[in-house]
Amino acid sequence: MAARAEHARRLLLFWMDVVIGFLCLIFLLVVFVHATTGRISPLSTALTVVCLVGVCGLFPFLMRDAYDVRRKPTPKLIVAGLLAAGAVALVPEQPLTGTTTWMEVGILWLAVAALYLPLAATIWLGTAVVALVTTYVSLVTEQPWQGVLLSQALSGVLVTGGMLVWRWVWWSIRDAHDGKEAKATLAVSEERLRFARDLHDLLGHSLSVITLKSELAAKLASKDPERAASEMAQARRLIADALTEVQQAVHGYRALDLDEELSGVRAALEAAGTRCAIDARADGLSPAARVLLAWAVREGATNVLKHSRATHCAITIDGGVLEMRNDGLGGQPSGHGNGLRGLSERLVAAGGSFSAGRTATDEFLLRAAVPT
Repeated sequence: MAARAEHARRLLLFWMDVVIGFLCLIFLLVVFVHATTGRISPLSTALTVVCLVGVCGLFPFLMRDAYDVRRKPTPKLIVAGLLAAGAVALVPEQPLTGTTTWMEVGILWLAVAALYLPLAATIWLGTAVVALVTTYVSLVTEQPWQGVLLSQALSGVLVTGGMLVWRWVWWSIRDAHDGKEAKATLAVSEERLRFARDLHDLLGHSLSVITLKSELAAKLASKDPERAASEMAQARRLIADALTEVQQAVHGYRALDLDEELSGVRAALEAAGTRCAIDARADGLSPAARVLLAWAVREGATNVLKHSRATHCAITIDGGVLEMRNDGLGGQPSGHGNGLRGLSERLVAAGGSFSAGRTATDEFLLRAAVPT
């Protein structure tokens, strides 16, 4: 699951990089058109290109720095702001008809700065940026300030809002993943506590009595050998009883219940984002066969969770034959890992069979058959 969350993070950032790169190419194209028509000098062209490439080049680093947590403004953010201001300051006096040239780079910087600032500070900064850019561009290009203001305000709201929503999507994915991790950790901790309580209940009293009888036998060894021998015999019986109880407890943990395992596997897979469909007809199977199938279900689900990116898993049990199909073949290991190898040995030793691999429909199929 951790790999899936990190994959989502990389995907979101990749698309942001693509958008920024596309906008940078548009800005540079507009600069090139202005330069070829003589609206800006070669020196201004060079300075504008440096400013645009610099600020767009810093954007991926700024986004990655502030994507997981809201950080305080950094020197990189300040440098990017100065480069964006420089690009806007070089806006030509005679802009192309129907375009606001590259002055929108200031809005892009504002959107990235919003990742570093609280909402109130972002609103104040956005108001200041829109007002300054509108005033400057209107004075330099003699365009009506109303049109420039409307363009800047709309761009500021849409681009900044889009940047914040994009990061909110990642935060939602991350929080959901952290919740699943915490739930799994809690389940493991509860199971450990339950096992510790069981062991304490089973052995606490027995070991205390054994200790007392051993100490008493040691004291009586020289004074009353017959009674000392009797006490040691009782201690041996208590030890044998305690050993039997521990073996029964361990057997209870190892003897899985098929229905409970199917229910737990469905919950685990769906919590990891994999839809799980179960069709099980195992009422006529022997207890031993049900335990073997329960182990196969557990190991198959573990294989899906650890080694695939499946979105769907189908589990069918009919006549002592288990089939688990999933569509996450791309992430499956090329060979059998220790878990599947151990499962295969367990089934073969019990007189069953096991296979796992690619199907004709590009799915991963785990098939386990047990003697009925």
